[in-house]
Amino acid sequence: MAENETSISTELHHHHRRMGGRDRHEEHRVATPLELLFDLTFVVAFAEGSSQFAHAVAEAHLKTALLGFGLVAFAICWAWINFSWFASAYDTDDWIFRVTTMVQMIGVLILALGLPDVFTSIEKGEHLDNRIVVLGYVIMRLAMVFQWLRAAKQDPERRRVCLTYAKFISLAQIGWVVLIFLNFSILVTLILNTIFVAIEMLGPYLAEKTDGGTPWHAHHIDERYALFAIIALGEGVVGTVAALAAVIQAQGWTLDVALVGVAGTGLTFGMWWVYFMLPAGDALHVRRDKSFVWGYGMMITIASIVATGAGLHVAAYFIEHKSHIGPLATVLSVVIPVLVFIGSTYALYAYLVGAFDRFSILLVSATVAVVAIAIAAAYIGLSMPLCLIILMLAPVVTIIGHETRGHKHQAAMLGRQIYFDTSHLEKHGDSN
Repeated sequence: MAENETSISTELHHHHRRMGGRDRHEEHRVATPLELLFDLTFVVAFAEGSSQFAHAVAEAHLKTALLGFGLVAFAICWAWINFSWFASAYDTDDWIFRVTTMVQMIGVLILALGLPDVFTSIEKGEHLDNRIVVLGYVIMRLAMVFQWLRAAKQDPERRRVCLTYAKFISLAQIGWVVLIFLNFSILVTLILNTIFVAIEMLGPYLAEKTDGGTPWHAHHIDERYALFAIIALGEGVVGTVAALAAVIQAQGWTLDVALVGVAGTGLTFGMWWVYFMLPAGDALHVRRDKSFVWGYGMMITIASIVATGAGLHVAAYFIEHKSHIGPLATVLSVVIPVLVFIGSTYALYAYLVGAFDRFSILLVSATVAVVAIAIAAAYIGLSMPLCLIILMLAPVVTIIGHETRGHKHQAAMLGRQIYFDTSHLEKHGDSN
C-alpha cells in the first residue's frame, strides 16, 4: 500500500525530473494538457493574422495581403513546430518545463500583437516593421535554447544533438535581435529573414541526420499536427461566423448570408475529412527520415487552411458591401487556398507512401474540374454565394473517392511501404 501511494505521489507532483529523452516507441502517447494550453496561444495568432489578411484582400491590397500573410503564417507555424518536436522528444512535465513553456506562450502572444504592424508597414512600402514579431520570436527561441541546453546536460547520449540545436538557434537569434533595433528596406529585411530561417533549418537537419537525432514519437507528432490543423480550421469557422453576424446585425437574415454560412461550414468540414484520411504516424514510424519534408511541408497545408478561413471572411465583407473587389476575385480568395490545401495534401500523401497511383490522379483531376466550374460560374455572373456552394463540393470528390475505393488503394500502398521499410531496417539496422 505504501509503495502504491509513493508511486501515485510521484506521478502527481511536478518536481524536477531528469530530461533524458522519451521512449520513441511509447504506447498510448498523446498530447498533454500543457501542449493543448500552449496551442491556445496560436488561436490568437491565427485570428489576428487571418483578420489582417482578409482585410487587405477586401481592400484590394493584394501585395500587402500575400506578402504579409506569407511572413506571418511562416512565423506562427515555425514557432509552433519548434516547441512541438522538442516536446515530443523531451517533455518532462516538471515545473521547469512548465514555466519555460509559459515563457514561450508569452512570446507567442507578443508575436500576435505585432502582426498588424507587419501588414501596415508593407502597405506603406518603406520598411518592414516586424520588431514586435521578432521580439516575441526571440523570447520563444531563448526559452528553447535553455531547453536544449538542459537536455544536453541531462541526456549525455544525445549531448551533441542537443548542442547542435542550441548553437544554430543562438546563431540565428543574433541576427533576429539586429532586426529589432535597425530599420532596413522591405527587400533587405526579407533577404535577412531568409538567411536567418535557413540557419535555423540547417540546425535540425544536421542534428537529426548527422548526430543520430532526437527520440521524437511518430504518432504523437502526427496527433500534434492534427490538433494544429483543427485550430486552423476552427479559425475559419469562428472568423466567418463573426463576420456574418455583423452582416445579420446590419441587414438581417438574407439568402446570401445563409449560403455563405453553409458553404463555409461545409468547406471546413470537408477539409477536415480530407486531412484525416492519411495515418501519417504509421508511415513516419518506419520512415523517420521523411519527417523533414513532411513536417515542413505541413506548414503549407496549415497556412492554406487559415487562408481559406480568411477567404470566407472576405466573402462576408463582400455581402456587407465593405469590399473593394468583385465577385470573381472574392471567389478566387477562397478557391486559391483550397487548391493549395488539396495539392499539398495529395503531395505529402504521395511522399509518405512513396507513390502516386492512377486513382489519386483521377481524384485530383475531378477536384480541379469542380473548382474550375466554380470559377467559371463566377466569371459568367452567377452569384458569389452560389459559387462558394459549388466550391464546397471540391473536397467531397476526394471524400467519396476515398470512402468507396481509395481506402483500399491507400491501405495496400501504405502496407507495402511499411513492409519494405521494416524489412530494410531489419536487414541494415535502424541507425536512429
